[in-house]
Amino acid sequence: MCADTTDQTTPDYKDTLNLPKTDFPMRAGLPKREPDWLARWERIGIYDRLRDKAAGAAGSDQARPPFTLHDGPPYANGHLHIGHALNKILKDMVVRSQQMMGHDARYIPGWDCHGLPIEWKIEEQYRAKGKNKDDIDVVDFRQECRRFAEGWIDIQRDEFQRLGVTGKWEKPYLTMDYRAERIIAEEFQKFLMTGTLYQGSKPVMWSPVEKTALAEAEIEYHDHKSHTIWVPFNATNGNDDLQDAKVVIWTTTPWTIPSNKAVAYNPSLAYGLYEVTGTPEECWAKIGDRYLLADALAEDVLTKARLEPGMWTRLRDVAAEELGALTLAHPFRGAEGADGFWDYDVPMIDGDYVTDDAGTGFVHTAPSHGADDYDNFVRRGWMDRMTHNVGEESEFLPHVPFFAGLRVLDHKGKEGKANTAVIDKLVECGGLIARGRMTHSYPHSWRSKAPVIYRNTPQWFAAIDRPVGDGQDEHGQTIRQRALTSIDKLVKWTPQTGRNRLYSMIDARPDWVLSRQRAWGVPLTCFTKKGALPTDPDFLLRDEAVNARILQAFEEEGADAWYKPGAKARFLGNEYDPEEWEQVFDILDVWFDSGSTHAFVLRDREDGSKDGIADLYLEGTDQHRGWFHSSMLQACGTIGRAPYRGVLTHGFTLDEKGNKMSKSLGNTVAPEEVVKQYGADILRLWVAQSDYTADLRIGPEILKNTADSYRRLRNTMRYLLGAVSHFTEADRVDPADMPELERYILHRLAELDHVVRSGYKAYNFQGVFQQLFNFCTVELSAFYFDIRKDALYCDGDTARRRAARTVMDILFHRLTTWLAPVLVFTMEEVWLERFPGDDSSVHLQDIPDTPADWLDEPLAAKWAKVRRARRVVTAALEVQRTDKVIGASLEAAPIVHVRDPEMLKALKSVAFEDICITSAIGLTGDPMPAEAFRLPEVDGVGVVFEMAEGEKCQRCWKILPDVGQHAHPVTCGRCNSALG
Repeated sequence: MCADTTDQTTPDYKDTLNLPKTDFPMRAGLPKREPDWLARWERIGIYDRLRDKAAGAAGSDQARPPFTLHDGPPYANGHLHIGHALNKILKDMVVRSQQMMGHDARYIPGWDCHGLPIEWKIEEQYRAKGKNKDDIDVVDFRQECRRFAEGWIDIQRDEFQRLGVTGKWEKPYLTMDYRAERIIAEEFQKFLMTGTLYQGSKPVMWSPVEKTALAEAEIEYHDHKSHTIWVPFNATNGNDDLQDAKVVIWTTTPWTIPSNKAVAYNPSLAYGLYEVTGTPEECWAKIGDRYLLADALAEDVLTKARLEPGMWTRLRDVAAEELGALTLAHPFRGAEGADGFWDYDVPMIDGDYVTDDAGTGFVHTAPSHGADDYDNFVRRGWMDRMTHNVGEESEFLPHVPFFAGLRVLDHKGKEGKANTAVIDKLVECGGLIARGRMTHSYPHSWRSKAPVIYRNTPQWFAAIDRPVGDGQDEHGQTIRQRALTSIDKLVKWTPQTGRNRLYSMIDARPDWVLSRQRAWGVPLTCFTKKGALPTDPDFLLRDEAVNARILQAFEEEGADAWYKPGAKARFLGNEYDPEEWEQVFDILDVWFDSGSTHAFVLRDREDGSKDGIADLYLEGTDQHRGWFHSSMLQACGTIGRAPYRGVLTHGFTLDEKGNKMSKSLGNTVAPEEVVKQYGADILRLWVAQSDYTADLRIGPEILKNTADSYRRLRNTMRYLLGAVSHFTEADRVDPADMPELERYILHRLAELDHVVRSGYKAYNFQGVFQQLFNFCTVELSAFYFDIRKDALYCDGDTARRRAARTVMDILFHRLTTWLAPVLVFTMEEVWLERFPGDDSSVHLQDIPDTPADWLDEPLAAKWAKVRRARRVVTAALEVQRTDKVIGASLEAAPIVHVRDPEMLKALKSVAFEDICITSAIGLTGDPMPAEAFRLPEVDGVGVVFEMAEGEKCQRCWKILPDVGQHAHPVTCGRCNSALG
């Protein structure tokens, strides 16, 4: 709707139109401009001003309810990857949306600073310089770790802020802050004082490369090629035909055979006695050998032993009672040079974990190197039968005959000599009937990527089934009971499947291994009595005065105080003889550190949570076995319940084809590169458009499409800015005095307000964005804006134009605040374009309240009919435009046949020609002629095309009969009046 001149004598009315006026650029230029807004927010102190605003309202009747999202700490050791960006952007959208919906939404970012990855980096630097870590003073070493973490915190802080993430960046929480280390130690002391801490010896996942125990959350599974061996154990008792029979086991860990203490069977399986009746030339089995095997696996085992069909016979069934009565000999029993090391009886024990899916139906049991094996021995009270044959470097210890010093894995995680040495000795002793190799999924350290082993080693544990203190708690007596109650009754899960995952993990998990054999972390601040056994009541020193001295020192000096000369005597004080007590130097699992953050962030800080409980924890789905899990266990041991009321989990990031990202494949997407090319708002929009409950895909084409969506939204906001330029309160029209079209848009805004608020409350950002995007592109740009351009541009100071501008102003305030949590930079730019000023910011605004009377269902039902009919008209005109009959819809004056009387009445009650953007329109209930245009999905509406009659108004371009009959000769009556 722009007036052009058809010849030199036609007046140019362009300057008389009320065209949109705005300097808001079409091109965003986000990569260059976003840093300026970041600097501005820092300068005006947006985050603190919001806190002041909430504090100012605290004494009023409209006090803001608090909302605390507790930040799961990223690890301070590298640049951000796209998963970090997804996580932090989601958190920021939660915080901003909650704030704009009336909460005091706080966000304290934090970092996990202790632990093996940083320690490993420092060790690598030492090795490169030819230094030995063990020659370095432990406090000096810890200080180097601290400096390393500090450097990466500064880098990551800048990278997170560049994504537009708001928070208390100048005062984050760090697990290595002295205050934090003090509180972590204090939380540990609660486990000590309530009796849930104990020292035990059990198999844990152990990294020979990193020389420490690992938690389940530190394990990932990769394919690994292992040895497989089939080993016969000779029976030393039993019925006549079982005397000297051989129970065959199968294992993929030959190195554990020297630690064998039993063989397990399952009473529910069918077993048989098989005799070898013939052998090929090369075969370890001999004619007359009798093997006990599960029937379902016998043929496979005997075939693996190179026996051919017909070379064995099944003698009889073997009952479970017979198996349980057997005693076996270790394969190395009587071996020359072993000095009787393996000359002990090997019992047969039942175990329901034994299956006939693979193997032999019998399981070699080394309780020091397997979880099921260990549990089976614990049930029998056989803890005195545990072995300690393997050291921290996976080497056989000096007391083990034949194998002393041989390693399972070398210092790089490659296979050592232990497996082949054990296999060779079995062959020598006649203890093998078959061998092979297989590739299977095997646990690896997620840091070193090297395989781990199960190794029996003294560790410190938190007992999760032991009553905590006096056991009096409304949510349960034990940590496990409290955790399961919290999961079911106290926590809301988004998505709900998260509940099932964590519940099953905690329901089945063993005691929590708290100790690590490293240096960089918070030590287990406890003392043990020399000469006492872990089961003795006075084994652990429990003294509040000692604890208090430790905590005071940590507050002032940090956890380094534990390692300084004279620390033992200093903490024990005059009450205890230092010579009678051992100081524990293991450090706490870093998951205990991060699991304790609720104590020194939510509970300890003034800007934490009033009740010490977070409204939301938000992390990737892998944190069900990580931070969600450890935080739950830690809090249930100290405060008796989960430290969170809600948990939200998101999926992982994949490339466009759905493949896992890998630097080696070259399919990674670095946040820094996206920000450089497109700007952070595009990355944020990608998050908002995605279903975070599943794995998310990202890549060049996806980002290109996201940028296209952004441009369409930007154009909507640019149009609004132009439409409301110079709008004042004097122009405002009461909704009751507005035309129906404006009241219909207000109705839609009321509906959307509910969608936005409920969506943001449920963290459904994809749902919110899709609704707003469709509203902007379909209902505004292609409908309301298109219709009202004529009135906005061409009307004089009419009630219709004032009403339209009033609605445009309302749209502006709602869209900017609705979209601000997502497009933080762009909505700030839009807001400042209209409301400039040093203290102005859209992020200081709340989402405006919506009057209840904007909802008008009868009006909406009527306009649904109008819009359905309009679809048929616009489709009919598009056919004429495509056929070059008309160039614009204003050249048409179609006849619309409407079968439904209610629809016809609705169309006649509105200016339907304006709705369809035609110069005129005819409405009739007469039967539609055969040539009428129809849409299959809109029954009962037909359109007969007619050209508009009259002359073209050179100001509004409508073709009307009255053009040429006014003071301004080439205008219509409406434009003539506007010109005065």
